[in-house]
Amino acid sequence: MAEKVYKFLNDNPVARWSALLLLALAMFCSYIFMDILSPIKDLMQETRGWDSTAFGTMQGSEVFLNVFVFFLIFAGIILDKMGVRFTAVLSAAVMLVGACIKWYAVSESFMGSSLETWFTNNLNYIPGFDELGVSPFYRGMPASAKLAACGFMIFGCGCEMAGITVSRGIVKWFKGREMALAMGSEMALARLGVATCMIFSPFFARLGGKVDVSRSVAFGVVLLCIALIMTIVYFFMDKKLDEQTGEEEEKDDPFKVSDIGKILSDGGFWIVALLCVLYYSAIFPFQKYAVNMLQCNLSLTLPEAGSFWAGSSVTLIQYFIMLLVAAAGFASNFQKKKSNQYILLCVSVLALIVYCYMGYMRQSAEAIFAVFPLLAVLITPILGNYLDHKGKGASMLVLGSILLIACHLTFAFVLPAFKGNDLGGVIVAYVTILVLGASFSLVPAALWPSVPKLVDAKVIGSAYALIFWIQNIGLWLFPLLIGKVLDKTNPGVTDPTAFNYTAPLVMLACLGLAALMLGLVLKVVDKKKGLGLELPNITAE
Repeated sequence: MAEKVYKFLNDNPVARWSALLLLALAMFCSYIFMDILSPIKDLMQETRGWDSTAFGTMQGSEVFLNVFVFFLIFAGIILDKMGVRFTAVLSAAVMLVGACIKWYAVSESFMGSSLETWFTNNLNYIPGFDELGVSPFYRGMPASAKLAACGFMIFGCGCEMAGITVSRGIVKWFKGREMALAMGSEMALARLGVATCMIFSPFFARLGGKVDVSRSVAFGVVLLCIALIMTIVYFFMDKKLDEQTGEEEEKDDPFKVSDIGKILSDGGFWIVALLCVLYYSAIFPFQKYAVNMLQCNLSLTLPEAGSFWAGSSVTLIQYFIMLLVAAAGFASNFQKKKSNQYILLCVSVLALIVYCYMGYMRQSAEAIFAVFPLLAVLITPILGNYLDHKGKGASMLVLGSILLIACHLTFAFVLPAFKGNDLGGVIVAYVTILVLGASFSLVPAALWPSVPKLVDAKVIGSAYALIFWIQNIGLWLFPLLIGKVLDKTNPGVTDPTAFNYTAPLVMLACLGLAALMLGLVLKVVDKKKGLGLELPNITAE
């Protein structure tokens, strides 16, 4: 049988899906590093003296340069001028540099060094930023947290650059083909990075019986080295594609200062931008504290030393079961035969039950929260397909916000009531985390396709840049606020597993309530102006 000849590289399904895999795995690695310290907040307090304010300030620093030095806008300009492949490699290199700095900051080598002394004595006052109350440092902040914040800022620049680059790369390779499926697949794989981080960060920190938080960060650094290699391989694939097509890289209109006034006077822009910042601020900052919140609200008793459940092998087994849950659930959406679909769904559900049982037996808050993206991986393709063919985008935004409010209020008031009830508390936690993951699929799936319907097409590129910038303000502010609220509402608490999380969780629920109000406003605006938010994306088959 003659081998099929393809005119261009992206005509070959193997080649274009290989390009997607390279980009998606690079984002997978970046998502792991993004939350690498989140599941070991308690260890950071015990070993490095980071209280909740220091932890929150460091976590919020990730987007500091994007927000206050406008690097997010510069990243868009770099992508526009230099193209996808150069920016992909540059973003991976920038992330790696920032990660290495953060690793050194939490390592034993930094402790007692002259550099630690310098950071202790300096960066306690930043002119301008201190007066505005937005400084990424403060007097009394541990030196290791200051240097880690510097590294995380650099990482955040590369990470944001990578995010917009990957989206452009997918468009380039899948235009006119399976673009929605490709974007959904990339998003699903990236979110699995969160679960991977939750499982392996504590694993490496406690490896060998001796706690060393720098091992967790080193794990992330190694993965970012792999991500850099993947972007270099993608560079050559992308270059070959351009040589075949003879076309220059596709470019969007650059961000224009003159567009700002037109965009800011558009009511539709403000609805989307505020919805975005409110919803994402209630999710991503929460991820950074979620494991510690579970440690404080669940009655967890470590399994007996030397038992199977206390060993390192159970971590690897549980991770592979988690991958089975995600892979079987995701694949079930693309089966033409109903029998195959049901078989894969059953495999996914059974594997999820096994995973949850293992998390309970391990008495591990990290493993419990790792189920967060699993339901999202399963239903993201279903939601995308429903939006394409049935619509109801504004209704999905409202439903997602309601689920978000319910989950945060459950964490705030219901979960603490089960403290002392070992099994009951874990069941409530699992169900709530899975529902929160479902909400995390509903809102983004409906939000982003709505933007072109609300904003003038002539300024869509500039509008996206501004929306991302506003979103980053929330991602900077709320990790910091959660930390400050925790310290203020828990005076004198030194045990990192004894915090009362009620106040921060109510604050996050209020964000969800505000998002719900905006979602309802959006439905009214859609009905009055006929924007088509409730209509399917595909109008003709």
